[in-house]
Amino acid sequence: MKISQIKINPDPYQPFRLAQGYRAGDLLFISGQTAIDDHGQLIGIGDFDKQATQAFENLERVLKAGGSSLKNVIKVTILLKDMGNFNKIVALRGKYFTAPYPADTILEVSSLYSPDALIEIEAVAVADDAAEWKQ
Repeated sequence: MKISQIKINPDPYQPFRLAQGYRAGDLLFISGQTAIDDHGQLIGIGDFDKQATQAFENLERVLKAGGSSLKNVIKVTILLKDMGNFNKIVALRGKYFTAPYPADTILEVSSLYSPDALIEIEAVAVADDAAEWKQ
């Protein structure tokens, strides 16, 4: 099985010695995506909606770089600083994912990589050329 690192440019994770993700055969394993911009700066301090949108857009960007897309996500893990945002996550799942929706784990955590980070999303997806079953 071929295993290759998924790379984006610029890669804000590089200084932290993290891979954006890996493609192993037809599966993609994506590192947790947060609300960081291309320069590694957290955006939307105190604004969950802005951070969540950026995290989903970052996830989409890495998936595309690995040869997949949001429609091919089969499992997500979403980490929240406040489970009070659960209903917003449900709405965002409807915006960014399509039926059949991915398996999901949502957890409330006391802290993420920064005390100002409010959300992180990691995912497992199927490559576009292997995802006919999900269409």
